[in-house]
Amino acid sequence: MPRLSFYTTHKDLKRLFSPFGAITEARLVVDSRTQRPKGFGFVSFESDVDAQNAMKAMNGKIVNGGIIFVEVAKTQTPQDDNDTLR
Repeated sequence: MPRLSFYTTHKDLKRLFSPFGAITEARLVVDSRTQRPKGFGFVSFESDVDAQNAMKAMNGKIVNGGIIFVEVAKTQTPQDDNDTLR
């Protein structure tokens, strides 16, 4: 979830998304140096259906004064050496 308010907490994420189903993980990404939130986080559900319902219901909602965007997380895969510029 990009564009989370810096005031949003881990507990806020769980509270906001728990009505949609069982959460397996909710975390905010923090700066390793300052320990302050970077403004985005992740919520994982036990059920894909619950995750889809949460995404549809929460995308574009105002949370702590800011509009949030909820999308499926994109995984990064290592690039093939043939695709690397030298």
